[in-house]
Amino acid sequence: MSEHHHDHSHDHGHEHDHQHGHAGHHHHVVGSIKTAFFLNFGFTILEAIGGVLTNSTAILANAVHDFGDSIALGQAWYFERLAGRTGDKRYSYGYQRFSIFGALLSALMMLVSSFVVLVEALPRLIHPELPDAKGMVAFALVGVAVNSLAMLRLKGQTGMNARVIALHLLEDVLGWLSVLLVSVVLLFVNLPILDPLLAIVITLYILTGVVKNLRAMVPVFLQAVPSELSLDKVVADIQQTEHVTGVHHAHLWSLDGQRTVFTAHLEIGCEVNPAEYASIKEEIRKLVARHGIYHSTVELEYPGEVCRNEPHKGG
Repeated sequence: MSEHHHDHSHDHGHEHDHQHGHAGHHHHVVGSIKTAFFLNFGFTILEAIGGVLTNSTAILANAVHDFGDSIALGQAWYFERLAGRTGDKRYSYGYQRFSIFGALLSALMMLVSSFVVLVEALPRLIHPELPDAKGMVAFALVGVAVNSLAMLRLKGQTGMNARVIALHLLEDVLGWLSVLLVSVVLLFVNLPILDPLLAIVITLYILTGVVKNLRAMVPVFLQAVPSELSLDKVVADIQQTEHVTGVHHAHLWSLDGQRTVFTAHLEIGCEVNPAEYASIKEEIRKLVARHGIYHSTVELEYPGEVCRNEPHKGG
């Protein structure tokens, strides 16, 4: 019987995380979304009242749309708070993916709210009604101010959820600018059809942004290699490391659209001593940091060792 010399520490050969700076940034994002939620929800109630008082279907449509935005902001606030938690027995990688799950829900809600706007605006092309233009001007000015303030709170924030929420708020600002423009025109000219026309144009423009965000989310859910990284390049760099003779089972994917995870099995020579073994792990740590990878797990295997991920061939 041959003796199998095997260092079991290679099962967890190397793990590396880049976490510095995420906590403060994450807390700021959560605070920004919280502020935007309360501003949006409070103004939604005001919009509903204003729509009835001014007999403006455009303002009522904005109220319905902003109510959907408030729900989206509320769940984004909840999921972003979850995303800040560290790993536990249930979610060992942490809760970062909850952030992109929340972003997906926000995008879907945006699709629904945009459909509501279109359903409200299209009939007005056939049967336009003249609302209280002066009341519309007043509400539009407040609407632009409130939603612009919420957008400023998200200025400079990164992350897919923050981008989706910013898109929500951009749609609100543009919607209120259209109401302001139409209401000013209606003060002087009897052209109520301008209101639904502008609402439709803005909604179609925003929908292109929703599609773009959805296209960015799908590869993350499907664990695709991030577009800004090359798995072949990472593997090629690892193969240049001294004493590494082969790389297999290499995987690279994103947790939440920002933080990337890398795993691989590395084959090393039998003559590697403990000092060289430690040196290999240190080189991999530097390589992972150089590529900006958030977390990595690399397993080291000796030549001829049966990879535990390969199917067992009994005989």
